[in-house]
Amino acid sequence: MDRYAVFGNPIGQSKSPFIHSQFAVQCAQQMQYDAILAPVDGFADCWHNFVASGGKGANVTMPFKEQAYQLAETLSARAQLAGAVNTLYIDSTGKVCGDNTDGVGLVADLIRLGVNLAGCEVLLLGAGGASRGVIGPLLEAGVSQIVLANRSIDKAQAIAANFDRRVLACGLTDIPQQAYLLIINATSSGLTGGRPDISAQHLKHCQLAYDMVYGAQPTTFMSWAKQQGVARQADGLGMLLSQAAAAFTIWRGVTPDIATVMTALRLQLTE
Repeated sequence: MDRYAVFGNPIGQSKSPFIHSQFAVQCAQQMQYDAILAPVDGFADCWHNFVASGGKGANVTMPFKEQAYQLAETLSARAQLAGAVNTLYIDSTGKVCGDNTDGVGLVADLIRLGVNLAGCEVLLLGAGGASRGVIGPLLEAGVSQIVLANRSIDKAQAIAANFDRRVLACGLTDIPQQAYLLIINATSSGLTGGRPDISAQHLKHCQLAYDMVYGAQPTTFMSWAKQQGVARQADGLGMLLSQAAAAFTIWRGVTPDIATVMTALRLQLTE
């Protein structure tokens, strides 16, 4: 039986084993999927041991996405743009291939939510790996501009330099006044009950406030956006499922439907 896994540290919180087991049943795929706790300084060895025991591919979560990038012998264009890898697989020649499905996962979820990305002006909050991984796919989807705002403008500028003039870097206190139809929180503030410190004036035209963090309850950012009159809010559970579905398709050549798995995950979160 083909083996797959998710590597991370910590890893106990990962929903990937449940997600991929559901995908496998749905798509009639005979496969095993495990969660592997890799040592912080031993990811490469852990991966090689996994492959030696029959591993065919893996998801990679924090803090190993950059190490997976270095490990891969060939990289997809989107992985190169992201500077990180969240999906590994062995190709027909035996090479280790690296891809990044975070951005296509976000775009797929936004489309599922009915967002028209063509010509859309986007405010993207946070200049970590999560932001860098989604900018390329958002541009490919047709957004007209991405304003990347971060507390430290240097980090935002470093990411923006990898893209064309459609990506503008700024600090959280000097965000340009524009009609942002979509605002995405790519910071981890929701994990600690916080939100990015931006002015409510930037939400004036916002049609969807999207937080990459997910949980049983709306994040602080989502609740704040609703209080400010934003019509719709969404968390990142759909992105999680969509990026997992993209990885599953790379490995198995079939595309699962995320709807029923999302319903099951929502139920788990509230239990």
